[in-house]
Amino acid sequence: MEAKQDLIPPLAAAILLCTTTRTLAKWRSTGQNNIPYKKLGRKVLYSRSDLARYLAKHSFNAVEGGES
Repeated sequence: MEAKQDLIPPLAAAILLCTTTRTLAKWRSTGQNNIPYKKLGRKVLYSRSDLARYLAKHSFNAVEGGES
């Protein structure tokens, strides 16, 4: 079971992902980007560890030495 402090509201998740809460809501409704979330009643929460895994999976580094 996840620790309570690991769960954050959509505003904090949006800031972490550099997007808006409206975009997160759209992604939840369409399934786009498949970011895991939890619903407790009407409340939507995101796990910090899930978001960290998502960011790690969708991050990349530019190849060094590409410029002349």
